[in-house]
Amino acid sequence: MRAYKPKDDVQKKSYYTDRYWVAPMVPKSKVEDDAVFAADLEAIKTKFEVSDAYIQVEQMVVYIKAEDNVGVLKLMKEELGYTQLSEMSAIDWIAKQGQFEIFYQMLSMGKRKRIRVKCFIDQKQAIESVNPLFRSADWAEREMFDMFGVIVNNHPYMKRILMPDDWEGHPLLKTYPLQGDEFAAWYEVDRIYGKEARDIIGPEIRESARVDRYDTERFSRLGFEVPMGTEPKAKDAEETPLAYQEEGGVFMIDKFEDDKTEIISDRKR
Repeated sequence: MRAYKPKDDVQKKSYYTDRYWVAPMVPKSKVEDDAVFAADLEAIKTKFEVSDAYIQVEQMVVYIKAEDNVGVLKLMKEELGYTQLSEMSAIDWIAKQGQFEIFYQMLSMGKRKRIRVKCFIDQKQAIESVNPLFRSADWAEREMFDMFGVIVNNHPYMKRILMPDDWEGHPLLKTYPLQGDEFAAWYEVDRIYGKEARDIIGPEIRESARVDRYDTERFSRLGFEVPMGTEPKAKDAEETPLAYQEEGGVFMIDKFEDDKTEIISDRKR
């Protein structure tokens, strides 16, 4: 378990400053140490090529060919009892080896076992959708395309899911600027007002640690909000009482108010 670190001013202080930092490898053990995993691996090997396999943090990790992803997952679902795809995504290894690592996290409730299936694809290479096997892959594959730029063939609705359709770049690539690029700085100005308004409005300030108490909506100063268009007042302006529910509260639930809250300092309570 990681040591607790205070989260004050977390926007200014990042724990890791090197975006290419790689965590130390967790110890591995042989698949033969677990009879269930050994049998599952043997079943996969009878039909598909496995380049590597080991046990790590009580789950088996299996490396396969990218073109076998649908076949392996179908075998695991229909014959080995791994009926849930609980997670899937990509890992950016482009700077190191020019590839993405695609992983599928499989769960068997009957066996109470997890297997992580992995494969590598080149940067411009597409991978086959597993959505026909697992509906949970629908949004996960769209997010993988949106955030990493990984193309998924035969997906029923392959388009961005988080970023706007006309967004340039993929935010989870390690080469993507942490504060966004020039396109990101001008995106909202161009969309709302047009490029001709750039000289009047200026670029979006994307410094995450910067808070402007005189911003347009006055939302930056929690508890000191004023109606839109109101002239800024002195720093000692009257504070707005904080309330955490809509007017009138919720039936049978007391209204939460700032002056009645309690901050617990004892983490063991």
